[in-house]
This record gives sequence, C-alpha cells and structure tokens, in this order.
Amino acid sequence: MTYSDIVIDLINKDDRFLIMTSENRAAFRDLPPLIPNNFIDVGIAEQTLIGMAAGLALRGRTPIVHALTTFLTMRAFEFIRTDVGIGNLPVKIVGAVPGFLSDGNGPTHQALEDISIMRGIPNVNVFSPADEEDMLKGLRKVFESPSPFYMRYNTVKAVVEHSDFEIGKAETFGSGTDVAILVHGFLFTQAFRAKEILESQGFSVRLINIRTPKPIDENAILKTVDECKLIVTIEDHFITGGLYTILAEVLLRNNKTAKVLPFALMNKWFKPGLLNDVLEYEGFTSKQIAEKITKAISS
Repeated sequence: MTYSDIVIDLINKDDRFLIMTSENRAAFRDLPPLIPNNFIDVGIAEQTLIGMAAGLALRGRTPIVHALTTFLTMRAFEFIRTDVGIGNLPVKIVGAVPGFLSDGNGPTHQALEDISIMRGIPNVNVFSPADEEDMLKGLRKVFESPSPFYMRYNTVKAVVEHSDFEIGKAETFGSGTDVAILVHGFLFTQAFRAKEILESQGFSVRLINIRTPKPIDENAILKTVDECKLIVTIEDHFITGGLYTILAEVLLRNNKTAKVLPFALMNKWFKPGLLNDVLEYEGFTSKQIAEKITKAISS
C-alpha cells in the first residue's frame, strides 16, 4: 500500500479529509484527478496554505498539507503557531525533503531545525518515521489524530520490519546494555547498520527508533538510561533543539544523568552533494558511527 492508497482510503471513508499543497505533488502525483473535490493547490504560497487549512479545519475539515520542509516550517511558522497551534486544529503538516534528504540543495533548502521549531509549538506533535514502511504504519493514526501534527515525509526503503505504530511510543530493537542508540527519521538505516557492525565486534547494542519526538516516549528513554552504559543520539538536525536536547530535558526532568555521545550538525549547515557523499563527508555513515561509538566505549 502506498501513501496515495492510504489517503484515498481515508477520504473514501471520511469526506472531511482533504489534500492541500503549495505546488509540491511528489508524494501523490497520481492523486489529484481521483479526488477533485478533496484537493487544493494554492501555488507557491505556504502562508496562504496554512491559513486556508486552519480556516477549513475550523469548519470541520481535516486538511493534510504538503510543501518543502524549509518553507513550510519557517516561512509559514507564524501561521502554524497562531492559526493551527493556538487553535489546536487537526491540520496535518507534511514536510518534503527534510534534513539530509535535501542532499544536493544548499542551506536555504536544508531543514535542520524543523523538529526544534515544530515541537516548540504547544499542541503540535511531531512524527519522524525511519523509512517508508514506518511512515505508512503510522500514517492513519497520525492523520486521524485530533491534534495538529508535523511529519517528516520519508520514502527510504526499510531495512527491517517495523512493529505496529502507536503515537508517543518508541520502537526498540535488541536489549543490549553496552550502548543504546537513539535515532529518529532517515538516519535509522545507518544506525541499524552501525548496530550490526558493533555487535559483530562483540558489543551489546540496543537501538531505539524515536518515532514521535513529540510526544516523546519518556519511559523508554529512562529505562534505556538505567540499563545502558553509553547513550548515543543520531539525527540529521542541528544539535540544538532536536533529539539531543530532548534527551537532556528528559534526564533533567527526572534528576538523572548519562554518558552521551551525540551525532548531529554542530551549528552548521551540511555541504550539499549526492546523499551518500553527504553522509560520508559529514561523518554519518554506519561505519563512521560505529567507529566513533567504539572509541567512546573504550575511553
């Protein structure tokens, strides 16, 4: 089943759902002719997109809006905050090419602060799927939620079979205690392969897929911190405000501390290029992650 299949099914079952975009149809090029009464393209006008979506939500509709992540979360930020967040409206905000997935684009198109700014808005939740399978497993529950949601769109093919999705619950692979890797979104694949490398070297590894950075699965994090010697956070995001910050907030809130190794953009944009070259240059390949973790465990 594809993204479009799920959207069509939701609309057929509930006519309140509608698809909106600001001239970004990559996720559903085949869809508009099939749902002419449930599709709106506002053109390149992200602020208008969110304003219209909020108005339609006030009148009982459930808009699912699509645009490039950078422009959706930043150009339209005030509209998301004021029209959607304050009103706690069921608008679903789908961001295309987030993080490293904007690979060949320069800083203007690199969404490396989206998790931070979206989770900072009261009432707005955040879904960052590991891959396409993870995204499709969570789609119905996210879209049917009465809350506003921001989602990082991700069509990377899965390297594992994911468990059933539940909002606010992380997904755990393994029960290792030497190191726990916390990751969200596209970099899950690199984290999973790093886990395999580390295990081949005799280390005991646990991998936590933080499916929803908000609401965060605090219990899973606290259990992991209590049981593991080293905590690693991996994200294609600035180190400020993302998963590393979320972990710090959880630890402080519960009077705990931990040995933590973060992988994030240290207050700089990444050098654009082909995706594999970006990962290599910035130090986010599974091999580079495993090597750095090995050194941290040994130190």
